[in-house]
Amino acid sequence: MRNNETWITEVTLLGFQADPAVEGFLFVLFSLFYSFTLWGNGVILAIICLDHRLHTPMYFFLSHLAIVDMSYASNNVPKMLANLVIQRKTISFIPCIMQTFLYLAFAHIECLILVVMSYDRFVAICHPLHYTVTMSWRVCAILAAVSWIFSFLLALVHLVLILRLPFCGPHEINHFFCEILSVLKLACADTTLNQVVIFAACVFILVGPLCLVLISYTRILVAILRIQSGEGRRKAFSTCSSHLCVVGLFFGSAIIMYMAPKSQHPETQQKILSLFYSLFNPMLNPLIYTLRNTEVKGALRRVLWKERVA
Repeated sequence: MRNNETWITEVTLLGFQADPAVEGFLFVLFSLFYSFTLWGNGVILAIICLDHRLHTPMYFFLSHLAIVDMSYASNNVPKMLANLVIQRKTISFIPCIMQTFLYLAFAHIECLILVVMSYDRFVAICHPLHYTVTMSWRVCAILAAVSWIFSFLLALVHLVLILRLPFCGPHEINHFFCEILSVLKLACADTTLNQVVIFAACVFILVGPLCLVLISYTRILVAILRIQSGEGRRKAFSTCSSHLCVVGLFFGSAIIMYMAPKSQHPETQQKILSLFYSLFNPMLNPLIYTLRNTEVKGALRRVLWKERVA
């Protein structure tokens, strides 16, 4: 059988398979979303760097989240936008596999950074007297480094398992980028091991962290309700609710995509959920943190005031 295989050198990304007029509208809409994603996360990153009052562990991790969101969107969206306006919607196989690898790596990093951010809030609210020791800059640097290194190593495991497979067709991926489940459909060999590893990784990187986040916020909620000051409760709720919104959007769409039973139209479900990953979540994150966080809004006003005075 292996002698009769035709090895894939490039694949066609079918994308949304809509009328040219609809694809033109989607190009304009998604271009605006992508621009806002880069602008919004870039502004948050710049504010955190420029305002010394935001040089705290919470905003240190938020800056990592902004970098991940920009990288995540830039890995998938430009090719999607290009395919909306060109006729030949192909991608070489090696760039396709690299797109899969980076997609997995950035998704894993976002999971771990969100967990670390919830732990930071847990320590700040439940153990405020030990906060500066528990969340020292050395600890923060280690947590961030471990999140990045572990995520790329886990993505590398998926990459190695993909590359061991023979790929002989079909030459089409019913998606707008090289998502791992869609890529596995190109293989002409048993992909059971890949599916098992994907499920195990989801349990480890999604369900486990989500349980930790829920436990942290349950204890945070109890601690907030014990705060005597109404202003203190409001500030704590404002900070934590922003993070919970981001956690809910990210983990919810990921669990539905990789662990929930498939719908009658799994390809359509994957595309819609992947849009949340690639475009909507990275775009909404800076909006959520800006609108719900008084410190970020205050820092933004101070930066704009300095620019106006200058």
